[in-house]
Amino acid sequence: MLIEMSVARLAVDPFTNTPIVVLKDEAGKNAVPIWIGLLEASAIAMELEKVEMARPMTHDLMKTMLAKTGVEVARVEVSGLRDNTYYATICLRHGGREIAIDARPSDALALALRTGARICVDESIVEKARHLDLRGRTEVCDPELDEDAYRDFLASLADEPTAKWKM
Repeated sequence: MLIEMSVARLAVDPFTNTPIVVLKDEAGKNAVPIWIGLLEASAIAMELEKVEMARPMTHDLMKTMLAKTGVEVARVEVSGLRDNTYYATICLRHGGREIAIDARPSDALALALRTGARICVDESIVEKARHLDLRGRTEVCDPELDEDAYRDFLASLADEPTAKWKM
């Protein structure tokens, strides 16, 4: 079953200095943290902040190309989580057909924000996100880092109100 979510906030993981996009459901019961790259975080932040660029950026170009060819972004799905890596699918609609395209979650989210498409997360992914194996992430920055402290940090991301990424 799919759970509809939205981008609740962008933050920087203080332990790894990696951007995190946090998805939350409407009721605020479920949150999914997804680590993304700096460039992708900037693309998402620019859309959240409605920053106008003089020339189209990649996701803006994708949006325009899809619109000009009559293709609609029906929804994006965070559809997999394997070895601490999230997977996504962009579901396109054209001529009564739905076409699924494999994508990185960050690109799928950036496109969904620009097109107004729904963001859905498979229920099993929400459950898996609650039990991420953080050992690999924490050992990169500090082998002595307490995994419980890291989990507390992630939980605080879900509890805080929507915040804007600092450009």
